[in-house]
Amino acid sequence: MPSTSSPSTPSSTQLVFIDPAFPAGRLADASQPQLLATDLGATRGDGIFESLLAVAGKPKKLSAHLSRLASSARFLELDIPGEEAWTAAIDTGLKAFDQPEAVVKLLVTRGIEGANLPTSWVQVSAVPELGKQQREKGLDVILLDRGYDADLAPRAPWLLLGAKTLSYAVNMAALRYAHQQGADDVIFTSADGRVLEGPTSSVLIAKRHGKTKQLITPQLDSGILPGTTQGALFAAAQKAGWELGYGPLVPQDLFEADAAWLISSVRLLAPINRIDGKEIGTVQNQAELTAELSEILAGTE
Repeated sequence: MPSTSSPSTPSSTQLVFIDPAFPAGRLADASQPQLLATDLGATRGDGIFESLLAVAGKPKKLSAHLSRLASSARFLELDIPGEEAWTAAIDTGLKAFDQPEAVVKLLVTRGIEGANLPTSWVQVSAVPELGKQQREKGLDVILLDRGYDADLAPRAPWLLLGAKTLSYAVNMAALRYAHQQGADDVIFTSADGRVLEGPTSSVLIAKRHGKTKQLITPQLDSGILPGTTQGALFAAAQKAGWELGYGPLVPQDLFEADAAWLISSVRLLAPINRIDGKEIGTVQNQAELTAELSEILAGTE
């Protein structure tokens, strides 16, 4: 990697490379080139990442994110740094960033072809305003066919379904298509009609049966990424008296829900107002259930 000096401006994007010569991580200037043009992360999207929220200098759900990063690494047969190295680099980056909230990304590429030396770094940056707005105002979503059936993952492990890889071109194309249609986001469906996930989020729905409240998400065996924030919310909601359910879900389940959300580590719980132009639930149900679940989620670590 190129040698760099430490960035001088707090609150700008901070990069911290994991380097054996720097136990706390090596700060690098985000305004200068850092990744070699021949790195396989740049030339092939061959790598993995995680994104998480940090509040008051503390990363949220770090253990779950490191566990999922390790799972993605196993899918790709990548050797990645251990938890101690990641924790030290994150701490260095957050101290340099010095803001109440931050987005922390953990990234690993395969490095230079043939070198067998992955490139690993932490990126700390500001929380996007758009995510905050969508949390407050909600989303209009469209359904898009992902083009494969829900049972494909175990038959084709080489497709890396369930791994969080740098190959996000399809996900970003789906979001651009949604924006062209006047929508904010996407829920992918399988070729056999199952609800899967969003390009950068997990899907949740709620149903009320008298005094019973049920929180449901698609089955994880359908080739979707296990949601760290969804998992934390499920555990906390169960303690608060909610019943939990795991699909299979079909689009009609979304339309018949009392409320629905897209949930992710940075945007958190964003209510879905409409899917394919159809209103979801009622304004009252959405507001009440979103407020309750947001409070439950805020109490998770």
